[in-house]
Amino acid sequence: MNLTTDQPLTDDEFDRLAEFLDAIGASAMNIETLDGYFSALICGPDIVPPSEYLPQIWGEDFAFESDEQAAEIVGLLMRHWNTIAVELRHTLDEPDVYLPVLLVGEDGVATGNDWAHGFMRGVETRAASWGEFIADEDHCGPMIPIMMLHYEHDSDPQMRPPPIPPEKREEILETMIAGLTHIYRYFEPHRRGLAAMPSQLPLRRDAPKVGRNESCPCGSGRKYKHCCLANGPTLH
Repeated sequence: MNLTTDQPLTDDEFDRLAEFLDAIGASAMNIETLDGYFSALICGPDIVPPSEYLPQIWGEDFAFESDEQAAEIVGLLMRHWNTIAVELRHTLDEPDVYLPVLLVGEDGVATGNDWAHGFMRGVETRAASWGEFIADEDHCGPMIPIMMLHYEHDSDPQMRPPPIPPEKREEILETMIAGLTHIYRYFEPHRRGLAAMPSQLPLRRDAPKVGRNESCPCGSGRKYKHCCLANGPTLH
């Protein structure tokens, strides 16, 4: 069966992607961190290419076992990226939200910490561009629940928020989910303007052009034409 990049992952495919990431070890994101990471990149003001963000998912020292494995995993990642992008795009016109992927622990609680860690890693990818939003006291409120969860167990006690009881955690997660829509809407004019630039202004290339038959810069070990060139995500 041929699956397009617009189809959401099935439960089995989510399990496959999660198992792949878990098998790599501590250097890789888990499925919840990945979801937060993608959400930040998609919500943010800049278009980040797969060749830049993919290596952050599995770690710099990882290498795929085969072209087939690389094609499968990159395909699953691109489809999940596009699912998030499509659902967030709907929030521009509809009173809707994107429901993040949150792992439930043995105690039955979804803490949201890993999702917040992933989101902040996405923010750090373009820290300068996010700075305006974070410094905007009238609009930066949606970042508060994310930062609370991100710093909840920080090694620096001064960075930690007050203890979060179960009922408060549920409220924080709900606020975080609702706030994601506001973040996406905040940066939409910037993204729209950026997307229009190539047709108006020539883009300056800082790095050498990658040939179709050269190794993909994402580190997958596959040829560029069979990896990020073929599986590039739908632009948000």
